[in-house]
Amino acid sequence: MNIPAHIAIIMDGNGRWAKQRGLPRTEGHKAGTETARAVVTRCRELGVRHLTLYTFSKENWSRPKTEIKVLFELLTSFLKREEKSLKEQGIRLKILGDIDGMPLAVRQVLKHVMRQTKDCTDMTLNLALNYSGRDEILRAAKALVARGAKPEEITEEAFAAELWTTGQPDPDLIIRTSGELRLSNYLLFQCAYSEFYFTDIFWPDFSPEELEKAIASLGERQRRFGKTGDQLAEG
Repeated sequence: MNIPAHIAIIMDGNGRWAKQRGLPRTEGHKAGTETARAVVTRCRELGVRHLTLYTFSKENWSRPKTEIKVLFELLTSFLKREEKSLKEQGIRLKILGDIDGMPLAVRQVLKHVMRQTKDCTDMTLNLALNYSGRDEILRAAKALVARGAKPEEITEEAFAAELWTTGQPDPDLIIRTSGELRLSNYLLFQCAYSEFYFTDIFWPDFSPEELEKAIASLGERQRRFGKTGDQLAEG
């Protein structure tokens, strides 16, 4: 199995998973947290170097306040619980998004775990938090303008260096669970040549085996990056 360097996942369907079982939406988020834990561990075992999980978008602030409160409580408890495991597995935590716009208690835990794992080199776990792909692009453009960059200096490389993902490869594979077929403002600049994998499975049921199925599907595709199949065959 060819292992992609960077996998990005839109973890969708927690609420619907819970509704199917007659449970509150918050129970779906709790189950989804355990799925995230298992997927992170399996990615580390397989040798995935970068994993990005879409955890909380800027648009998610429009959800009920009680649900948002539970999401943040689950996030902070997850990070506190997994801090030791992340270090033992050599996993560095990074945040993609506006940390300063998060509640103080969440910010403190995020920054603590990032500090504790900053020297880990086996895998990078990116959590897209308070994240918006369009906002990220605007932020990069403003940074270049503020720096006084000349038009000829605004290259793809210079622009990418101002993104939250600076220094990391673009995602090879973007996975979305729950049957939805859209990006939802996720990694819009970085996904130019990503391959997509959509599944009807709700996130809490997305097992490490399903992850491997998604990775295997990538190995069956021909990534041409604008070239023809014949060109690639010729080497």
